[in-house]
Amino acid sequence: MLKMRLSMGGTKKRPVYKIVVAEGRFARDGRFIEKLGFFNPLLPKDKKERVGLDVDRIKYWLDQGAQPTTRVARILGEKEIISMPAKGNNPQKAIPKKDRKKSEEASDVKSEAPKAEATKVEEKPAEAPKAEATKVEEKPAEAPKAEATKEKAPKKEEKK
Repeated sequence: MLKMRLSMGGTKKRPVYKIVVAEGRFARDGRFIEKLGFFNPLLPKDKKERVGLDVDRIKYWLDQGAQPTTRVARILGEKEIISMPAKGNNPQKAIPKKDRKKSEEASDVKSEAPKAEATKVEEKPAEAPKAEATKVEEKPAEAPKAEATKEKAPKKEEKK
């Protein structure tokens, strides 16, 4: 399967990409059939040196069945060679990786609750569950403090 994709070049922390046509099984920076242009992400979007394309050859390869990757499709869409691809929706991308697990666990807990209980919760006034939750939280907080003081006294006596 033919693919139009970016092939990485440049130096460390200064990437420059070639837009190439390659067989899908070849490595990203490996063997390619033809170079179709370049892309320099470090330049501002309004500069013409940011993207250079050989439009005739790109149209030829698209007719031959080459499939552009998502990034190349966006570049070609901006230059109006093909229609702009639909925007993807990845809300997880904005969340740091370490926080994703926490949000997944929270969503699992919410999804486990049956729908019947969810409708009952909606029917009750919103203030009643909050009041119960605060009462429950206060009682356990007081009990461990009392137990902790009782435990400390006998330990001191045993050491003497």
